[in-house]
Amino acid sequence: MSRNYESLHDPNAEYTMRELSAETMGTTGSRGGDRDVEITDVQTTMVDGNFPWTLVRVYTDAGVVGTGEAYWGAGVPELIERMKPFVIGENPLDIDRLYEHLIQKMSGEGSVEGVTVTAISGIEVALHDLAGKILDVPAYQLLGGKYRDEMRVYCDCHTEEEADPEACADEAERVIDELGYDALKFDLDVPSGFEKDRANRHLRPGEIRHKAEIVETVTERVKDKADVSFDCHWTFSGGSAKRLADAIEEYDVWWLEDPVPPENLEVQEEVTKNTVTPIAVGENRYRVTELRRLIENQAVDIIAPDLPKVGGMRETRKIADIANQYYVPVAMHNVASPIATMAATHVGAAIPNSLAIEYHSYELGWWEDLVEEDVIEDGYIEVPEEPGLGVTLDMDAVEEHMVEGETLFDEA
Repeated sequence: MSRNYESLHDPNAEYTMRELSAETMGTTGSRGGDRDVEITDVQTTMVDGNFPWTLVRVYTDAGVVGTGEAYWGAGVPELIERMKPFVIGENPLDIDRLYEHLIQKMSGEGSVEGVTVTAISGIEVALHDLAGKILDVPAYQLLGGKYRDEMRVYCDCHTEEEADPEACADEAERVIDELGYDALKFDLDVPSGFEKDRANRHLRPGEIRHKAEIVETVTERVKDKADVSFDCHWTFSGGSAKRLADAIEEYDVWWLEDPVPPENLEVQEEVTKNTVTPIAVGENRYRVTELRRLIENQAVDIIAPDLPKVGGMRETRKIADIANQYYVPVAMHNVASPIATMAATHVGAAIPNSLAIEYHSYELGWWEDLVEEDVIEDGYIEVPEEPGLGVTLDMDAVEEHMVEGETLFDEA
């Protein structure tokens, strides 16, 4: 049964004292030039990549279209459809106000965190692409200019024998020598053969030794040819995480990622402060208000927001600004298509403390086919000078790889 999410009744959205529409705020005067533009439509198309990417397009009465991306997941397209009436008729250049407008309008539907924030993120990214095209500047210019001409990319590596230290080291060498990356990541939450209970988060001594062997084998094989990080996917208890971090302190670990679940800040802080192994966290928290606590409590050594999940480009910039006050670098988590990957590139170019951007699709042969431009070359992304995000969707590739039952965007 088809549902019209755009017309759902929500008293919180229909009445709010903090109404931030252009009409209520009185920002309806003429701006001159080509800046008097109105949003006419918002559409989504979900692409079946190694994650189900939700692509977003914002249309205007000037014929200019902005393309964005929301973090993958069920319910995101419906939430974007729900929010469409709140931006129709608005000027897309008011990115910050429209972001806050959507946060306020969707407060009754969960805009503190979760998929509602993710949906807003997709619109926000599209607005940056759109504003850049209207103003004829690259998106990084909207964020304050750039610190670098290219962004380093770290490759999230996988192998069919993910629990075999030698297989991981072999793949590390292949990715460095054949694909040109000088930054890598491997999973540590892999079977060791010593598990007794998959629910209690406790690591037995044999499991610790196995994970340390993976770290030792990969880092010793790679040496100075690449930086290597290791991901735990928020799996272990605080005590086990501390023992694991202690066991790998002697090796050249770039960072240990998400060793404990994200909900308890105090446990995260204790783990980070009880090891010299760098700890990276951030992909499972939302908006600057949540990541601020991680940074201010010094519960992280490296902050890892996921841009199309955390709140979008300006929100990631705000997180980076707070991190910079604590001398914390930013390594953006990223499992996105080329659209959000390029959005992260523009943010990474515009902040001083940018470390790297993740690439999670090196085994997907058509990832780069989604856009007309080349994206990653020898482990780096050149920051585009074209207006907006600087990439153009290949609509034929999008149509070929759409999730079953999806509808392609309208033409610009």
